[in-house]
Amino acid sequence: MNFIPYGKQSIDQHDIDAVVATLHSDYLTTGPKIKEFEEALSDYCKVNYTVVVANGTAALHLASIALLNEGDKVLTTPNSFLATSNAILYARAKPIFIDIAIDGNIDLDLCEEALKSDPSIKAIYAVAFSGRMVNQSKLKHLKETYNIIVLEDCAHAIGAKEGEIGSASCTNSDVSILSFHPVKHLTTAEGGAITTNSKALYEKLIMLRGHGMVKTPEMKPWEYEMRELGFNYRITDMQCALGLSQLQKLDGFIARRIEIAKRYDTAFENSIVKPLYTYDGKSSYHLYVVQVDFSLLNISKEDLFNQMRAKNIGLQLHYIPINQQPYYKSLGYGNEQTPVMDNYYEQCFSLPMYASLSNEEQEYVIASLFEVING
Repeated sequence: MNFIPYGKQSIDQHDIDAVVATLHSDYLTTGPKIKEFEEALSDYCKVNYTVVVANGTAALHLASIALLNEGDKVLTTPNSFLATSNAILYARAKPIFIDIAIDGNIDLDLCEEALKSDPSIKAIYAVAFSGRMVNQSKLKHLKETYNIIVLEDCAHAIGAKEGEIGSASCTNSDVSILSFHPVKHLTTAEGGAITTNSKALYEKLIMLRGHGMVKTPEMKPWEYEMRELGFNYRITDMQCALGLSQLQKLDGFIARRIEIAKRYDTAFENSIVKPLYTYDGKSSYHLYVVQVDFSLLNISKEDLFNQMRAKNIGLQLHYIPINQQPYYKSLGYGNEQTPVMDNYYEQCFSLPMYASLSNEEQEYVIASLFEVING
């Protein structure tokens, strides 16, 4: 059996042809494919505006610069990639880590407790962990009741829905961000996007993406003005050509991920392997996360990872609590009361989940997992 990673891209000849066609065009960057991709994403997500950028971290950074002021307090989750809370620090704001709920997402009830006790809190950065959106009615309640800024980090969750509300639609948030890294649902190699329904935010984000520059029809042909301290976070036409091709297949990719999730769900019924959640139509399954109580086994989590690796299967862990990272500890974090996150971290790991994972490969993963666990 060839190596089976926890995630990878699905690229076909149509994708390759789309990129090659752009290579033969007049534009490699800052050309028409960028706007075309932005408009296609807006249509897919049912949102007014999309700004595509170099990667998901750049999306978080620009959104944070546009939304936050220095010193703002922001509620966020320890269960995410570093970029989510790092972006708060980039804006010289202050992350406040809130424990997670049993589905891996930030506990919005605890967020409300924090907002009641500290009215100076300005924002929530809510991550749609593993592909499952945070509770939208609760998010709406918090935004309207406490008049806070809301960023939804939907890097895991394009295509997910809660009822009629779709991921990155900004129905109950000011902005959402997406990532197009190769392990995500669709890829542009590296790439990301910010979605919003605010024209003012959209215009600011466009300016920040391109060095803070503005060029208007009234200016002389050579003129431009730098009005903000911006960045070069532009994406290329080649990447957007790939993204457009991938977007045409996205619903199929998600449908296949759901099939894989359901097969895992069935395999782990009444076993020591506990899915973080079973299929209920609310996740687009960037990840398939399970938990195992290793105190009941004769092997450690490290043993499990190593033995599965020896069988050519790559497990992954999502995530090490951000507040426990050395840099964050140097800033005074690390003593937060996050018992659900702490227990989750001890037990969790992610199994292979990607659209091109075959049934045969998945059965091999399942059989190998039980073989290692049962020793």
